[in-house]
Amino acid sequence: MLMDNNKIMIVGTGNVGASIAFAIMNQRTPINEIILTDILAKDAEGEAMDLRDALATAPSYVKIKNGTYKDAKDCDIVVITAGAAQKPGETRMELLAKNVNILKGMIEQIMASGFDGILLIVSNPMDVLTYYAMKFSGLPSEKVIGSGTVLDSARLRTRIANYLNVNPQSVHAYQIGEHGDTELTLWSLADIGGQKVTELLDKKTRSDISEFVRNEAYSIIEKKGYTCYGIATCVVQILNSIFNDEMRVLPVSSFDFFSDTSFGFPSVVGRTGVIRRLDLKLSEHEGVELQKSINALKKAISSIKL
Repeated sequence: MLMDNNKIMIVGTGNVGASIAFAIMNQRTPINEIILTDILAKDAEGEAMDLRDALATAPSYVKIKNGTYKDAKDCDIVVITAGAAQKPGETRMELLAKNVNILKGMIEQIMASGFDGILLIVSNPMDVLTYYAMKFSGLPSEKVIGSGTVLDSARLRTRIANYLNVNPQSVHAYQIGEHGDTELTLWSLADIGGQKVTELLDKKTRSDISEFVRNEAYSIIEKKGYTCYGIATCVVQILNSIFNDEMRVLPVSSFDFFSDTSFGFPSVVGRTGVIRRLDLKLSEHEGVELQKSINALKKAISSIKL
């Protein structure tokens, strides 16, 4: 039965996977056990050892150990962060095909354990992998969730807050669509305490903010080689919303039956996964831009030959 053990597995102990585990330790979450697994078993073991060293001074106690896919059997949630990195000269489509095949192998082993919980996909290209995780696992769509545009929306809220000198948590605004180059900002619905952001920021400023949000990951990667802290805290927010049955509205990626694809869109997230995707009234321009994003994802999905 779901949520019986408050136990998760993190697949992939690179920068993102390890940062998620560390972020869990440094918040008071309902999670009481983390299993780390990686294709490099020694890396998972080393991360588990290093994380356990922090337990004596961490704000919460969490059992942390390394394991294998067989340990997924009694996990409530499996978080997938593993995947191949893009190599010089390698096209995005070549990387996509490689990571879908890697995902297929992981999902097969996870499901062979008897796992019947929720899959949370963080690996990129996240939306396409979320779509295929649902197909490979056979789990109902509400139990296969991608991290979506939760991080992108956090970047957006922080940027707007900086311009208007308010706390980012008081900004209600969303990036939607692909977690990538075709994502868009829902400016028509963005507000602060009920006041529309479009009344507070001019069109040029809004355009600059949207461009910054789309490109910030590239800027961070150029400077330090990867991103990890922002996505880690966003994943913990998603995990908390599930375990605590918070019914929080988050722009996670999930399957959209109308378009037959998965993309980030404000959704109610609770104990059973995605409870429902919101029915929002987008502007005509936003509707057109979202369709472009969906079309890009559908093209990527259909490019995979299994």
